[in-house]
Amino acid sequence: MMQPQKLLRNSISNFRAVSAQVIFALGLAFFASSAFAQQTGDISGYVTDGSGNALAGVTVEASSNVLPQNRSSVSATNGRYRIRLLPPGDYEVTFTFNDGSTLVRPAAVLLQQDTKLDIDFGMTQAQVEEIVVTGQQLAADAGQGSLKNAISADTIDSIPVGQEYRDLMKLIPGVQYSELEVRGPSAGGSGQDNVYQFDGVDVSMPLFGVLGSEPSSHDIAQVSVVRGGAKAVGFNRSGGFTMNTVSKSGTDEFKAEASYQLQSAGMTGSQDKDTGSLVYDEDRSWTVLSLGGPILQDRLYFYTSYYRPERTRSNISNAYGSVGDYDNTRDEFFGKLTFAPTDNILLDASYRTSDREEKNASVGALESPTASVGSKATQDVLILEGSWVASDNTSVNFKYTNYENLNSSRPDTLFDFIPQQGGSLDVANLDQMGYVDIPLYSTGTAPEDIAFNTFLMPIVDAYSYDPVTGGGAVGGYSQIDDQDFFRESFEIGVDHTIYSGNVTHDLHAGYQWMEVAEDLARRSNGWGYIEIPGGRANSPILGDPVFYQARVQQQSLLSDSGQELIPSIYSRSVSESIEINDEISMGDWTYNVGFLFSNDVLYGQGLAPNANNPVTGLEQSPGTPYKMYEVDWKDMIQPRFGVNWDYSDTGAVYANYARYNPAASSLARAASWDRNLRSRIDVYFDANGDFIESAPVDSSSGKWFQAGIEPRHTDEFLVGTVKEMSDELTVSGHVRYRKSVNFWEDTWNSSRTYDNAPSDIPNESYIPDAEFAAIRGEIGGSSYVIAQLDNAYTKYYEASLEADWAHDAWMLHGSYTWSHYYGNFDQDNTSSFNDGALFIGSSNLADGYGRQLWDNKDGNLKGDRRHMLKLYGSYQFAWEGRAGAYLVYQSGEPWETWDGTVYGYTPSTGNDLIRYAEPAGVRTSPSHWQMDLNYTHNFAIGDKQNIQLRADIFNVFDNQTGYNIDPRASSGEYGDPRSFYRPRRIQLAIKYQFN
Repeated sequence: MMQPQKLLRNSISNFRAVSAQVIFALGLAFFASSAFAQQTGDISGYVTDGSGNALAGVTVEASSNVLPQNRSSVSATNGRYRIRLLPPGDYEVTFTFNDGSTLVRPAAVLLQQDTKLDIDFGMTQAQVEEIVVTGQQLAADAGQGSLKNAISADTIDSIPVGQEYRDLMKLIPGVQYSELEVRGPSAGGSGQDNVYQFDGVDVSMPLFGVLGSEPSSHDIAQVSVVRGGAKAVGFNRSGGFTMNTVSKSGTDEFKAEASYQLQSAGMTGSQDKDTGSLVYDEDRSWTVLSLGGPILQDRLYFYTSYYRPERTRSNISNAYGSVGDYDNTRDEFFGKLTFAPTDNILLDASYRTSDREEKNASVGALESPTASVGSKATQDVLILEGSWVASDNTSVNFKYTNYENLNSSRPDTLFDFIPQQGGSLDVANLDQMGYVDIPLYSTGTAPEDIAFNTFLMPIVDAYSYDPVTGGGAVGGYSQIDDQDFFRESFEIGVDHTIYSGNVTHDLHAGYQWMEVAEDLARRSNGWGYIEIPGGRANSPILGDPVFYQARVQQQSLLSDSGQELIPSIYSRSVSESIEINDEISMGDWTYNVGFLFSNDVLYGQGLAPNANNPVTGLEQSPGTPYKMYEVDWKDMIQPRFGVNWDYSDTGAVYANYARYNPAASSLARAASWDRNLRSRIDVYFDANGDFIESAPVDSSSGKWFQAGIEPRHTDEFLVGTVKEMSDELTVSGHVRYRKSVNFWEDTWNSSRTYDNAPSDIPNESYIPDAEFAAIRGEIGGSSYVIAQLDNAYTKYYEASLEADWAHDAWMLHGSYTWSHYYGNFDQDNTSSFNDGALFIGSSNLADGYGRQLWDNKDGNLKGDRRHMLKLYGSYQFAWEGRAGAYLVYQSGEPWETWDGTVYGYTPSTGNDLIRYAEPAGVRTSPSHWQMDLNYTHNFAIGDKQNIQLRADIFNVFDNQTGYNIDPRASSGEYGDPRSFYRPRRIQLAIKYQFN
């Protein structure tokens, strides 16, 4: 595990290392426009006279309770103005004309969006209508040629959503409704292609691209989603969607909240009896406290919050008796300062820390309660950001973030010793040595069976749950996993607008540096997993009878002198990006031209320079970091082109082309030479527990890269329209096409020579055999290589309609999406159970005969959901009550039969694994629909205080649709669902508010 001091030293070192590049980027970015990488939005528009002619010199000032100092701009010769880098919130905009008269209009600033606000000097204040911000619920950023959406905290609060960041994804149009716990939903890419940002910090799991951390939604002020048509603004490389949030801030008034929410076991429906799943009586609760306000009036604000979710249940007794109760508790603290030393400088600093501990998470029916396993996780996020509006036309912003997510899967019973080479096993205290698997008595009558039973009898008497038959398991869980993730980033941008007659150039340039890392250690608890052969097996080299056998993680062992033999595996990658974007406005037409340039360097562990090795220039050196592979700037040029035509004051059509080079890759670890250090070792003991010998168990090793491979990219084409039908109704629609190619994957170097390979695949090794033999002769490594798989692709077609309607007390959003996601490279279908952090670039795909892309892999992908309907909204009653509803319908999940016998393997579920017996996705699980409802009632106490009562009901009609179908032909559960949508559940809440 990387210690905080070491991390801080590395952070300082890294910052110095990139300082020269940052200076260069600042120079490059001198001519730049609005950098929405910041947690801000803009207000812009045109000021005209009564005849529609441009008015120059009009002062426009924006004020809000989230902005300590007002910000202003002056309209240019073409009447256009822009107020930049505003914290999201509700604003009042004052226009002061040359004759001293004023008009005031309200505006809502949305995260990473531009609020359009035009004004006519010929209007009176009484004629000024309240602006209807299309998107106050969730709507496209019209006029920008992209699928950009925003959702406010008020909307989140008005409908049944949930408590976690992940729950918010259910609101995004065109994104599948998912109840997976780790993997993300599919939306034009795999579930590992999305990017998740929390307060602008990328909290996606480094190297894996899933949402493995635990961000919550309790202090989210707004959410921003980019589904497609990205500009070269914000360093967007996502192959799926990018989701970002901004946290609540202090204001010029003190505000406080305290809430408690409960979902007891009695409020949770039973799992359908047909599922065969074991259901626990689990109680859940959520406690939230928050406080914000001014420290220095109109200068310095603070906001702080505390969040405590708890899950408890009484575990069922097993064969050994009572099992410890399950407990999962998390404590999260957050603090934020907003400081405006002047009216054109705004600084934010925040720190979020979370600690979670889980006990008795899992124990088998035939295991001693001491064998249960738990976990610990911490999450820390530091953010420093600022903006400087240098003039009406120029502004500068920067952001530094440091993210740590430390995870440990730990036995609830930990042993206080570390195994040592040549050490002995204390057979008198087996239950203190590791996880001991107690065998059943032999039913045979041969002498060796009698001898085995005689040896086993005292062990069974001491440790088995059944003294007659034997069997069971005692001790502590066998393994300790420490998997820590780190992400550090720095970005900077400068904003500039150029006016030239009726043409406006909003130029943007920015630079980003980011380092992600994983520190992995897997060690055994004591001697790990212990079996009892009882003399019926012999050691592999000496051939001595083996009475006890321990399987130990190699990283656990100490040398004879007590020193750690094997270091943890530290994997990292460094990414840099430069973006340049020009948004050109010419009357009713807006053009966007941008480029994002990126560079990625992967660093592994286990090799060091050696000039005496002429082919690689390297030698094996456990624990030594090395530069594994670099994807050069010229190979990741990502153009972003768009055009928008405002054909009327209330309608627009747009088109966009964008290319994305997704950043997520597991190869820094998956191809690392030190992967073989994670091998397991079998240690053999005699009847007294004395050491006989040990032997390694095979593990994966380092992998060389095929020469000349090109990075994966996604090309996207988007055409859409938006129309404001009235002040109450806005509709939009679009069609979108995506194609992804150049997928990298580890595969046997000569897999292209398989006898069933198609004729369009080169009949040759990825790395020439002689060269590959020379490489392995110098540094060893795997027979597998990292290759660009021939003809690998995915395609995605989408047609979508959306509507937003607001009338008096009603709010309604609806969307329907037809889509087709297909191809031959299914990152979402590489394992029997895919809800996890699976390797990107080193999965089961292309592993051996029957798993190649030509082996029935072409077809519908697991993330395909052909039809998707989402409706949600709320109604405000006259009696201080509000009701909300959410409805979703989506098509089922594609699947296909896996059968290893088709490729000549013997029947087994292991041999069936992703060996398709029919084209991909020819079958489909049942479609799913559900409705969620809520009701909120407010009881005002004077002008400043309020008591709020709330009830949420999820899956009202208890549709526990099955999915995740078992596709393995050799399985007794073939064709049966292994997962089900959660049953009906009710949550009750009470909240105190001081405002």
